[in-house]
Amino acid sequence: MWVYEKKLQYPVRVSKCDPRMAKFLIEQYGGSDGELAAALRYLNQRYTIPDKVIGLLTDIGTEEFAHLEMIATMVYKLTKDATPEQLEAAGLGADFVNHGGDLFYNSAAGVPFTATYIAAKGDPIANLYEDIAAEEKARATYQWLIDYTDDVDIQDALKFLREREIVHSLRFREAVEILKADREQKKVY
Repeated sequence: MWVYEKKLQYPVRVSKCDPRMAKFLIEQYGGSDGELAAALRYLNQRYTIPDKVIGLLTDIGTEEFAHLEMIATMVYKLTKDATPEQLEAAGLGADFVNHGGDLFYNSAAGVPFTATYIAAKGDPIANLYEDIAAEEKARATYQWLIDYTDDVDIQDALKFLREREIVHSLRFREAVEILKADREQKKVY
């Protein structure tokens, strides 16, 4: 099912050490609207979705893992040369004391990742509307992150991720219309 290319989906460049920005990016790593939650949500929902759109959930779910890898790379690059004092000033001291340079799945506010972030209702249309909302929340977060940094290299990668969220939202909207048409025609779900 998976083909892993040993390169990032989009290049990640960083022009300077910036632990503060790394802390904010962690939101997209382990936050409620982040990439891990999206990947797990879509790959879970694919088991109860009609065949017409199962591939969509699989494709987008696996792409979300690629986004997770990009976020992790950004955080690593933004912190790799940081001093303990810089990490502490950015609010990352406890993270680095607990996990070293490894990322931990939590939000920027330090809230640990939880399975409650993964919506699954068992109704294909309800799930797809949740997926649309998730993509729109991720898009908004990426825009806020873009606005929060002056690093044009980080902005470039974040703009790529923001645009992919828009594409995912559009694909999920198309899937809703397909399933609604089926529902009307066959009176199913």
